[in-house]
Amino acid sequence: MDLIDSHFGINGVGAPLTDPLVDPFGRHVSYLRISVTDRCDLRCVYCMAEHMSFLPKREVLSLDELDRVASAFIRRGVRRLRLTGGEPLVRRDVMSLIRNLGRHLDSGALDELTLTTNGTQLARHAADLAAAGVRRINVSLDTLDPEKFRAITRWGRIEQVLEGIAAAKTAGLFVKINTVALRGANEHEIPSMI
Repeated sequence: MDLIDSHFGINGVGAPLTDPLVDPFGRHVSYLRISVTDRCDLRCVYCMAEHMSFLPKREVLSLDELDRVASAFIRRGVRRLRLTGGEPLVRRDVMSLIRNLGRHLDSGALDELTLTTNGTQLARHAADLAAAGVRRINVSLDTLDPEKFRAITRWGRIEQVLEGIAAAKTAGLFVKINTVALRGANEHEIPSMI
């Protein structure tokens, strides 16, 4: 993290940089997506091989490092932060990161903290996500047919995802559904998904 610390001027290395980030087209960078893990509890056919090789844990940023990186970007003007994966909710102790990042919502430095998930762990975490300041989530759901769901995800149970969506709505989270249209698999379901 020394490179990040020195580049962003945190951890006592120089004065904190607070100038807004601007892209090569002169646009202010206000939105950041951070992948908290490459691991997932599903193996969707369009996303992952059935037998994946994941990064060694020593090469994945710790939750503290992720907090420091996100906080550095927030100081530079990022106002919306989305946590992704893999499946972010399979990361051990990820709720501690989400609660810590919620402090930026409380301070007004961050407008929105969101999450993209496959929904399998939502029933367990929905209330905690809402308590941490998350107000909306994206859930990946490619079919409403249990057999097709199992085939697309290689072993997932749609009931687990639907329970997670229900828990999220009960917790007051706005749920957006992401669907990948797959020729020969689910394209005829798009109207019913809508």
